[in-house]
Amino acid sequence: MIRFTWLQFRAQASVAAGALAVLAVILVVTGPQLVHLYGTTVAACPAQHDCQSAVNAFTSQDSFVRSLVGLVMEATPALIGMFWGAPLIARDLETGTYRLALTQSVTKRRWLAVKLALAGLGSMATAGLLSLMVTWWSSPFDRISMDRLDISTFSVRGIVPVGYAAFAFALGVTAGLLIRRTVPAMAVTLAVFIGVLVGFALRIRPHLIAPIRAVSALNMSWVTSTGTRAPGNSFFVGLAPNSDGAWIYSSQVTTAAGRANLGPLPRGCGSNTSYQQCVAAITRMHLRQVVVYQPASRFWEFQWYETAIYVALALALAGFCFWWVRRRLS
Repeated sequence: MIRFTWLQFRAQASVAAGALAVLAVILVVTGPQLVHLYGTTVAACPAQHDCQSAVNAFTSQDSFVRSLVGLVMEATPALIGMFWGAPLIARDLETGTYRLALTQSVTKRRWLAVKLALAGLGSMATAGLLSLMVTWWSSPFDRISMDRLDISTFSVRGIVPVGYAAFAFALGVTAGLLIRRTVPAMAVTLAVFIGVLVGFALRIRPHLIAPIRAVSALNMSWVTSTGTRAPGNSFFVGLAPNSDGAWIYSSQVTTAAGRANLGPLPRGCGSNTSYQQCVAAITRMHLRQVVVYQPASRFWEFQWYETAIYVALALALAGFCFWWVRRRLS
């Protein structure tokens, strides 16, 4: 049964191995050059006069490769679900070849278990190797941007791609088992996977770990705007915290007593006053800043939580497949 499953799966495995090898060559050739350039330009910024120029020059390097690896990382779990998971069972059900396997002294559970184990572990290994290479290659850029908790970066770094691949594969198998047609199962897998991924990132990930609520004196270097707004023409102060890689949930300016309503426009911030006068007037108000955020140091904590959830979803779908095959497949 293992040999038969491998013969069915070897074409997909060969394509994946070839793609990984090509990408590995590209990253190995360009990676050390990036590390050297980072060390001689960006890391040497304290000794230079114009750090921003060095950062801009470095981030413009290998833009095509950066776009390529980002696209590959984002697409790989979905492709695994569509082309590895969905056809795995649907193809046998559609053509009726599963009956031949079940007449060769192979139980339904063993038939499904071998397929899930071989292709599922291959899916997770492929995503893991790909993520390892991309995370290593992208590390100089990540040290500059410090945005690993950003929604567009988090999902293509670390270990979460392994969880995504496991879930996408199990989802594809489940769709194929229920729909019994390969192409419709592939379409359903893609739609559901994207919906779950986006919904999780927007609705669930922010609540995995309780954020930090920091209250401190107003930092005037973070102030971006001032003015009045309805109702009552109350005074407001716009704030843009220096995140240092943190995930900022919200930022707000309050009075010393904690009230969000700052009251009327203070004297010194009118249309006929200077910027320095307005800063002095705001300082006399003794305002506070309230920032709710996740520190950058929680990146791996979020990675482990999210990976565990997606692997658990994959195991739940696999359990459902075993139940369905035992009860419904004939």
